[in-house]
Amino acid sequence: MDSTAATALPDLWDRLLGTQTDPDLWVVIATAAAALAVVVPHPLWRISRNAITIAHEGGHGLVALLTGRRLTGIRLHSDTSGLTVSRGKPHGIGMILTAAAGYTAPPLLGLGGAALLGAGRITLLLWLATALLVAMLVMIRNAYGALTVVLTGGTFLLVSWLAGPQVQAAFAYAVVWFLLLGGVRPAFELQMKRRRGGAGESDADQLSRLTHVPAGLWLFLFHVVSLCALMGGGRWLLEM
Repeated sequence: MDSTAATALPDLWDRLLGTQTDPDLWVVIATAAAALAVVVPHPLWRISRNAITIAHEGGHGLVALLTGRRLTGIRLHSDTSGLTVSRGKPHGIGMILTAAAGYTAPPLLGLGGAALLGAGRITLLLWLATALLVAMLVMIRNAYGALTVVLTGGTFLLVSWLAGPQVQAAFAYAVVWFLLLGGVRPAFELQMKRRRGGAGESDADQLSRLTHVPAGLWLFLFHVVSLCALMGGGRWLLEM
């Protein structure tokens, strides 16, 4: 038994850190089309946006911890909104970075995922995503949020353990395309809400109060980050 474990551990390590074969170009394009198909139509977006909310609130939570704030809980709601609560100074760089992390998290996660896929690290991407979802589950404070994270994390776990290399590759590319494409739409939705006089407590408005910089400039930053991430990540995925 000891020899089996000693053999299995290096194999598992090699599988995690090793490189996998890139899928054919048609698979990359097909996964991009599939991601676009669940981002553009409003009925499908209302469902798929839950995954973007997970990344959005996870971004708030992760940066809160990295900047020394105390993360007390994350809530995800069925209307695809969310709330991350952290304790610490109500002002300063830590609070600013935490507030700015929400809208920028999905596209930046997509960009990081594209970099991993560009390097052939498909398995590493799937396992990192699973680990982040498990860590986030500990901080979820409502039933709907827990269900959403469990289902998402369970999907990653099943694919990474049970699916073949081709299915894993297609799934990983679809997820990264979705983060890149889906990370663009929320900033435009926020812009439309603000034009109608709504979203007065949005991240952009909170950042405006924290920094005395107009909310429109923060919204512009969200657009720049998401669009640049899409262009850069797309080039990596398409190997241009």
